[in-house]
Amino acid sequence: GYFFQVVRQCRYSSKDLQGIEFIHSYVFNQAENIRFNSTVGKYVGYTELGVKNAEAWNKGPELAGELGELERFCKHNADLHYST
Repeated sequence: GYFFQVVRQCRYSSKDLQGIEFIHSYVFNQAENIRFNSTVGKYVGYTELGVKNAEAWNKGPELAGELGELERFCKHNADLHYST
């Protein structure tokens, strides 16, 4: 069988909201193919297919959607993270 996984995570390096990083990874058969990193500000491919997808997604509407996730997903939930 095949294994496909999508991982969305926020990395909090300090209580300062400027120290938050949003990462959205696509993994197939335990190999990460492509990743969006809010610090880099674009998709990066790690396999042949991932590089092709990254090039296309960086030119399309997918990138605009990801750029807002740091505010919507990470910073919005920062209080929950710091309270636990």
